[in-house]
Amino acid sequence: MSVETSGFPPGTATGVIHDLGYRHYGGPRLGRPWIVAALTWHSFRSAFGFGRGVKAKIVPAITFVAMCLPAVINAVAMSQGNPRLVDYDTYSPPLRIFVMTVFVAVQVPELVSRDLRSRVLPLYFSRPIRPADYPLAKYLGFTAACLVMVDVPLLLLYGGSIANVHGGRAVWAQTRALIPGLLVGLMWAVVLAAISLFLASLSGRRPFATGAVAIFFLLTYVLAEILLQVESAPQGGSPGPVQVGSGGGGPPPLGQPVAPSLAEKVAGLFSPFTLFDGVRMWLDNGTDPADNVAKPGGFGAVYFLVLLALTAACLAGLFARYRKKALQS
Repeated sequence: MSVETSGFPPGTATGVIHDLGYRHYGGPRLGRPWIVAALTWHSFRSAFGFGRGVKAKIVPAITFVAMCLPAVINAVAMSQGNPRLVDYDTYSPPLRIFVMTVFVAVQVPELVSRDLRSRVLPLYFSRPIRPADYPLAKYLGFTAACLVMVDVPLLLLYGGSIANVHGGRAVWAQTRALIPGLLVGLMWAVVLAAISLFLASLSGRRPFATGAVAIFFLLTYVLAEILLQVESAPQGGSPGPVQVGSGGGGPPPLGQPVAPSLAEKVAGLFSPFTLFDGVRMWLDNGTDPADNVAKPGGFGAVYFLVLLALTAACLAGLFARYRKKALQS
């Protein structure tokens, strides 16, 4: 059906209105909370490549399987009578650091860089949502994705462990050991999501976003490891470190604990991964030390404050970035 306009002199070009038969939406309009929830769920799915082709699922699948391998190996070893090989709170530190770096660097551009490159943000902000709703939904969705990557392998490790122990007391011991590990995993997810989303939001090009995230995590970790190795290495010809509670300045007797220097503690502040270890050891009273980070003692509060400030700064930058984009749309 077409309706030709009238009232114009003959020979004047006129417009034509075509009725294409589209139906208007007559259902309920649920408002902002449902929009944020839908965007959060979409972000979570995008982090694992759901709703897209097979290629988008390759990296999430490989990284998830790699994270679960220690849990599977532990279950096989315990079934043969061996004790638990993997701790819940540390899991496998080198594997976790490498795999999570790959996961966040490759997948976080799917959440933010695509929308920036496609210039669809004005479509989001034309809906009844505030500028802070978009980054909030992205952050919640990617935090949940990182939590799945870190904590689901712990649950598999727990399931394999309790399947090979006997008695309620042994199961309860495994459960008590699991809870701190889950909380450490939550800390990893919250911080990694904040940092990676902020860095990826600075560029609409996926290679630049992936490179920025990967370089930040790898460079800071390598720098912290180098500083830790330098500060913990014995210095030839210099007096040894002072023993805790001793009054002398000479080297402590063999087998006695040595207080790490302040420089060795400060060296752990340069990477999120060493900050994770410092906070974990501080909350655990240093009973389960990591491989390289010195026991922080009271300095652990500084690790926690630096980690908190880093997360808050990245979230503030992320929200400011999209507040500016909303004003430009």
